[in-house]
Amino acid sequence: MSPPPSTPSAPSTSRPNPLPVSLRRITLHDAEATARLMAHPEVQPNTMQLPYPNAEAWRARLADMLAPGKGDMVLVAETAAGNDAPTVVALAGLHPSGLALRRRHAVSLGISVAAGAQGQGVGKALMAALCDYADRWAQVLRIELTVFADNAHAVALYRRFGFQHEGLHRAFALRDGCYADVLSMARLHPAPPGWAPAG
Repeated sequence: MSPPPSTPSAPSTSRPNPLPVSLRRITLHDAEATARLMAHPEVQPNTMQLPYPNAEAWRARLADMLAPGKGDMVLVAETAAGNDAPTVVALAGLHPSGLALRRRHAVSLGISVAAGAQGQGVGKALMAALCDYADRWAQVLRIELTVFADNAHAVALYRRFGFQHEGLHRAFALRDGCYADVLSMARLHPAPPGWAPAG
């Protein structure tokens, strides 16, 4: 699965308190919640997903990503109010950039946050967790992403985590009847691991 460009949109002028969320690895049981998140009219246009996603298609995609030996790491953020069951409000993942041996140090990042949870620290929590995973456990040197050029909130979030602008792709994707530009951004490991020999 090629990850979608990021989806957080511009926050309102008044910032709500951070939304308390818990993070966990995605499972096949999240297919329906994922399809529902990706179908939202304030989320879907800022991804590379098509309208009318369905749980069956997402279940197949998740099964592929979760298969033994696959290098994808996808997290969901969920919140619960009172005695209600936890609700998935966002997902984000790191995906291998391809099979080429010389590109195994690079992964692509995709993130989607529910409209009602944007601007409340959910994207920040997911980004912190994925960058920590990449830096400390996954032998990742380079994290890449694309984001629609007019998605200022998402660009600011990425810059906060060390991503830098590397290029502009003009008329990159059809979005709501118009071709739109995207930025390519990337983050290099801030302190690549070394080796301390024993003794």
